[in-house]
Amino acid sequence: MTKSDNSVGIVKTQYFSFSHPPYELKLESGQLLGPITIAYETYGTLNQNKTNALLIIHALSGDAHVAGYHSPNDKKSGWWDIMVGPGKPLDTNKYFIICSNIIGGCKGTTGPSSINPHTNKPYGLDFPVVTITDMVKVQKILLDHLGIEKIITVIGGSMGGMQVLDWTLQFPDIPLSAIIIASCASLSSQAIAFDAVGRNAITKDFNWKGGDYYSSNPMLAGLAVARMLGHITYLSEHGMRQKFGRKLQNSKAYTYQFKDEFEVENYLAYQGLRFLERFDANSYLYITKAMDYFDVSSKYGAGSLEHAFKGVKAKMFLISITSDWLFPSHQSLEIVHALRLNNKDVSYLEIESTYGHDAFLLENQSFSTAIRNFLCHIKS
Repeated sequence: MTKSDNSVGIVKTQYFSFSHPPYELKLESGQLLGPITIAYETYGTLNQNKTNALLIIHALSGDAHVAGYHSPNDKKSGWWDIMVGPGKPLDTNKYFIICSNIIGGCKGTTGPSSINPHTNKPYGLDFPVVTITDMVKVQKILLDHLGIEKIITVIGGSMGGMQVLDWTLQFPDIPLSAIIIASCASLSSQAIAFDAVGRNAITKDFNWKGGDYYSSNPMLAGLAVARMLGHITYLSEHGMRQKFGRKLQNSKAYTYQFKDEFEVENYLAYQGLRFLERFDANSYLYITKAMDYFDVSSKYGAGSLEHAFKGVKAKMFLISITSDWLFPSHQSLEIVHALRLNNKDVSYLEIESTYGHDAFLLENQSFSTAIRNFLCHIKS
């Protein structure tokens, strides 16, 4: 496999364990959790003064592997390789870049599929409910471990953008800037409804067994259905019409059978099956619940988004996507408006795209240029 000159190349996932008993981490729910292991990757070189760090936060189904390859035989690079590397907008020649898997996840960081030290079995539903605030708190502990007191920017899209917002509120003195992409200050009732249907698809699966399926069959059909539903929300109607239309998969006529005939059906089935190979059903439950609970105005502003942002110190940059109906532009503009009412330093860009919510993961020159230009004005 030929790797481009501006790839970060071969990278290795690292692990850090903390909160060993009796010093467990107190979660927002009041429950204690420990020990905790966090999986993370770094790219570039941390300078002597540790002032060139940049934190990337992944979305719901992401992980710490944001760029490069884990081995010379890898066919697929990290999930945001188009943005991270030498000379790219998140330039590893300039920045020391960190990305960690979130708590509650299933890609190396402690979550419901991890072994519960009290039972020597996977936690399952004995794992405590975690929140966006808990995820950010764990990331802060990782930065402390790395000896980093300030970060040039914290950047993330979708659920990652929620965590970015929480960073500016929970730890306002640490990020000099924040880039929030296709996200919101709280989920709409429609988005919560989609999450609820996805969770029901999992919990109503006979093989889910109340979350205790690890010794039998972790490849749950309910998780595949949840992913199919979620994937629809990440696309746009226009994009789906362009890509699939009403095209049939293998024939020119209907079969009059209940099987996947349309190309869009086959595509969604494929996405669901792929998801089973890399994700845990219980993690899906916990992470979507954390998204549902996220509400900036309630947590930080006593019901007022304007009041919640009074303590923000970071320079803020919000980006939305014209065809994103899961996190529509008006949700980003609500944040922008509340920040401006507080006279905060905030910029906003709406990206023209037909790809829907997932557009921020795809190549887009105006998107890349905007982020590069924004970072040029952040001085450590």
